[in-house]
Amino acid sequence: MTQTNTVPDQGVTLETINAKLDALAEEIAVLREQVQAERQRREELADLQRDLKPILDEMYEQAVVHLEEVSEYVQLEDVLRLVMRLLRHTRDLEQLLMQLESLQDLMRDVEPIVHGAMDVATEKLDEMDKKGYFAFMQEGIRILDNIVTGFSPEDVRLLADNIVLILNTVKQLTQPDVMQLLQELADTYREVERHPERLDISTFGLLRQMRDPEVRRGLALTMQMLRLISLNRGRLSATPSGNGAKE
Repeated sequence: MTQTNTVPDQGVTLETINAKLDALAEEIAVLREQVQAERQRREELADLQRDLKPILDEMYEQAVVHLEEVSEYVQLEDVLRLVMRLLRHTRDLEQLLMQLESLQDLMRDVEPIVHGAMDVATEKLDEMDKKGYFAFMQEGIRILDNIVTGFSPEDVRLLADNIVLILNTVKQLTQPDVMQLLQELADTYREVERHPERLDISTFGLLRQMRDPEVRRGLALTMQMLRLISLNRGRLSATPSGNGAKE
C-alpha cells in the first residue's frame, strides 16, 4: 500500500492570511473611530456638565428659597398628589389644549372681521357725535334726573295706573286737526301780543263780534268746557294739591 504526502499551497495560504489581516485591520480602525467618538461625546458631556453646574446650582438654591417660603402652605405630599391628578387627567388636558388651539385658530379667523366691525362702529360713533346724538343723550339724562327728583314713588304709581288714559289723551291731542287748531291759536296769540292795538275790546266791538256765528260757537264750546270742569270739580278737589313734586 503506497502513502501519498499532500503539500499545502503556500500562495493560497498567504493570500488568506493577508485578507484576514486586512479585515482585522479594518475592524480595528472602526473600533478606534468608535472609541474616539465615544471619547469625544464624553468630553462634550463633561463640558456641558461643567457649564450647567453653576446654572443648576443657582436654580437649586432659588428652588430651596421659594420652597421655604411656601413650606407652611404646601407639603411634598400635596405636590405629589397634584402631579398624580395631572397624570390621571392627561387626556383631558390634551383635549383642553386642542380646544384652546381651535379657539386660537378661530380668533385668528375672526380677527379681521372684528377689526372691520370696529372700524365701522368707530365711524358711526364719530358721525353720531358730530350730529349731536351724544349731547342730546346727555341732556336727556338731565331730563330723567329732573323727573326722578321731581316725582315721588306715589306719583309714578299713579302715572302707571293712568298711562293708557294719558296716551289716549296725547293721541287725541296730536290729531292733525287739533294740532292745526293749536298752531292757529298760538299764531293768533303772538299776533295780538305784537299788535295789541288791533284788538277791539270796546263794548260795541265785543257786541259786533258776538254777531259772528263762529264767535258764538266758540263761546258755546267754552261754556261747555267750563260746565265739564264744574261737574268734575269734586274729583279735582280730591286730588292732592301741588304738582306732585317731592318735598
